[in-house]
Order: sequence, then structure tokens, then C-alpha cells
Amino acid sequence: MKNLYVGNLSHNTTEAELRTAFQAHGEVEKVSIVTDRDTGRARGFAFVEMTDAGEAEKAIAALNGTELGGRTLKINEAKPKTERPRSGGGQRFGGGGGGGRDRDDYRGHARQPREPRW
Repeated sequence: MKNLYVGNLSHNTTEAELRTAFQAHGEVEKVSIVTDRDTGRARGFAFVEMTDAGEAEKAIAALNGTELGGRTLKINEAKPKTERPRSGGGQRFGGGGGGGRDRDDYRGHARQPREPRW
């Protein structure tokens, strides 16, 4: 079993078209066109799982750089998804900080109660 990345797809490419193109080179287990979560529109790439690794290599050699739907395909072996840190979370300003909570203005002396401001 080998998973292939197919890039630079036309947004109108269908799973059937991809399956047909790859089946000419071996048995296709699964075709997944990646779509945008919000719009449902194809994002321009897909994954094709082929049963035999040798046939997958032949498909890469035969189809990489060919045209489908007016676009030149970029095909290679899919790499496993790596864990990426989520943006927007965590500490932004790299180390330290804390706004002076631990600082003592009186350096070793007990703090004196303050008068009310009103």
C-alpha cells in the first residue's frame, strides 16, 4: 500500500477522473480530494492510495508532469502528517515576563498598608 500526493489539480477535477488516470498503472484503493472545510470547494490537491508500491512508483513516473484538466500534475509519495503547533495559543513573547508579580518594591521589607484613595 502506497499513498501518493497529487498536487496542482484543477478545482473541477473529480475522484472518477483521478481514479481513471491512476488505474491505468495499477489498482487504486482510495481517492481523496481535499476540500476546504468552510466552502466545500476543492483545495487543488488529492491523495491516491495504491495497493502495490511498485505500481505506485510507475504511476508517479508516468503521470508526474502530465496534464489533467488543463493543469500540470505534481505527483510524489505522500509524507506522513507531522504535528504542527497551533497558532494563536501559548506564550507569545518567548520566555520570562509575568508583569512584575514577583518583584518587591521594598526589597526585603514588609509592605506597608496603603491609605485609601478617596
